[in-house]
Amino acid sequence: MDFSSLDPVISPRSIAIIGASDEPTRIGGRPISYMKERGFKGAIYPVNPKRATVQGLTAYPDVASLPAVPDVGIVAVPGAAALEAIEALGAKGCKAVIVFTAGYAEVDEAGAAEQDKLVAAAKKHGMRLLGPNCLGLFNDAIGFYATFTASFDSGWPVKGGRIGIASQSGAYGTHLFSLARDRNIGAGIVVTTGNEAEVALGDVLGWMAQSPDIDVICAYAEGIRESEKFLAALDLARKNRKPIVMMKVGRSELGGAAAQSHTASIAGDDTITDAVLQEYGVVRARNTEELLDIAYAATKRIYPASNTLGVMTVSGGAGVLISDAADAVGFPMPAMPQAAQEKLRGLISFCAPRNPVDCTAQAINQIEMVGEFTRSMAVDGQYKSCLIFFSQVGGSRTVAPKIRGQLKAVMDEHPDRVWALSIIAPPDMVREWEAEGFLVFEDPTRAVTALHALGRFGDAFAKGAAPSPTLPKVSLPAQTPTEAEGKRILSEAGIPAVPERGCADADAAVKAAREFGFPVVLKILSPDILHKSEIGGVLLDIASEDAVREGFATLIARAKERAPGARLEGVLVAKQIKGAVEMALGMVRDPVFGPVAMVGLGGIFIEVLKDVAFRRCPFDAVEAEAMIRSLKGFPLLDGVRGRKKADVKALAKALSNLSAFSAAAGSRLLSIDINPMLVLPEGEGAYAADAVLEIGE
Repeated sequence: MDFSSLDPVISPRSIAIIGASDEPTRIGGRPISYMKERGFKGAIYPVNPKRATVQGLTAYPDVASLPAVPDVGIVAVPGAAALEAIEALGAKGCKAVIVFTAGYAEVDEAGAAEQDKLVAAAKKHGMRLLGPNCLGLFNDAIGFYATFTASFDSGWPVKGGRIGIASQSGAYGTHLFSLARDRNIGAGIVVTTGNEAEVALGDVLGWMAQSPDIDVICAYAEGIRESEKFLAALDLARKNRKPIVMMKVGRSELGGAAAQSHTASIAGDDTITDAVLQEYGVVRARNTEELLDIAYAATKRIYPASNTLGVMTVSGGAGVLISDAADAVGFPMPAMPQAAQEKLRGLISFCAPRNPVDCTAQAINQIEMVGEFTRSMAVDGQYKSCLIFFSQVGGSRTVAPKIRGQLKAVMDEHPDRVWALSIIAPPDMVREWEAEGFLVFEDPTRAVTALHALGRFGDAFAKGAAPSPTLPKVSLPAQTPTEAEGKRILSEAGIPAVPERGCADADAAVKAAREFGFPVVLKILSPDILHKSEIGGVLLDIASEDAVREGFATLIARAKERAPGARLEGVLVAKQIKGAVEMALGMVRDPVFGPVAMVGLGGIFIEVLKDVAFRRCPFDAVEAEAMIRSLKGFPLLDGVRGRKKADVKALAKALSNLSAFSAAAGSRLLSIDINPMLVLPEGEGAYAADAVLEIGE
């Protein structure tokens, strides 16, 4: 997908300002003032019928009077005048418009109707529309400032910055920029999308992903309005090795149509969005500080796949703190090879050379030891990310230059590693360290989080897009099927079911039980009772023919009492399987991302523990197995405490088949719940013991 249609919005050669003001601090005046100060080389056309000049530039009474067609127009006029301005710009031949004007869909339904008129006018003329109700954007590389933010009253962007910020919130987008600037982090392009009436976050991310002027992308999102461009943008960024770090705020649960699904009840919108971001290698930041730390680290453009952390410290306490932080995020810290440890003890007998490598304060007396220990970490330890804790020593004007010389020599020998320092130093000395190529953090735990994120990017870039399985042909029934019919449908799709039979009377149930062999499971059979256990509609360990007859009568009686009006088709008799691990598979249809599959611990634990993994459908068995192995409860399948290993391959195949079935079924398939999915020992398969397919109109 090509995103170059946003070129006139973000990188124009000329601009018209409708509602231009001679006052530099007004909404219609700030863009002109900023562009004059920052040296925008293109033409600026102020439109103001009441003035002959605006801020020293020739003003024009209306759009029709402009001497040339602008690439983009800024609309900074209220109400009906905004629609008139868009119509006039379109008639002039302008290809893009940025609408500052507010009072649309963010206010009420009447405002939403007026917003629709703006979009219709823009589309009629083939224009891209950013906003309305947006704070605009800036592109410092060309001096283009189509924004009225007051952020620049306290300073301009760091020159040459190659970080792009895309934000649905104007105020927070410029807040991120201001904090980045104050940390000397170069964010050269910031785009805020406002109401996203036409241009959405995905458009902007896509433009940044293909821009030669952007290396790192930061995003702030409150909700994803559309999926196609958003996913295409994430995919393009991964292909182009451009990391995206995103703050996604707002947490809610899927409602309405999915309320009957256990899968949906634990799969809030935020959980699914998180799964989608992980799929594309986007790192989700928990807060602003973390987002900026990761973006700062990513400017080195070193993304180590299978990342490992080596730590050198002059403080044993700091080493413990760093180790705890690494363990919390799952950042491997392998020990130094035994031979290397012995070598380092030979240099400083009382050092702790395992990893963290504590060279002790003795290294300050023997500065050459800094180089020796660091070189051993790089050469012997082969760590891909190296964090060095020197605290105040790194800010000492007498000692720091000597340390820097030692570390710089090793870094130059190993430019493919990420080198970070945790020091306390004055700003000018921090800049000296950074100028040599080091990342600098005061808090070592923040450094750990940022370095770990670089490895997550590296893994995503190395892995690339996963292959999709072939989709089957699917024909859904007219309405939600019974459990027996649902499992038949799923069996045909490659999700095997436990041997079972629907029985209309007790005699048929006895016959089925006799054929399967005791014990058996009895379950009420009704298309109107989706979750049978909630009405006592499941009986286990039925071990005789008399117990079958008694159980049949009990289930029918309970259903009539506890679910009056439900259609009853009899009782389902199923072979009872022993020695299996209970898992759960499911699918929920997300309103933005479509069908999303789930795997987790089954039985009664799924909603209590919520140990689950999600992924957009479809995906192959390799991805399915990765989902299964990501579960905290995976040891239950992997032979914990002497148990037999479960048939993970069979479970992964069933999960992949479920994802393909869900992708092929279309929008009428609202949800699937398979719980429990019984996973037998290795080589013996996995079978659905209960299944619910929810079908819509």
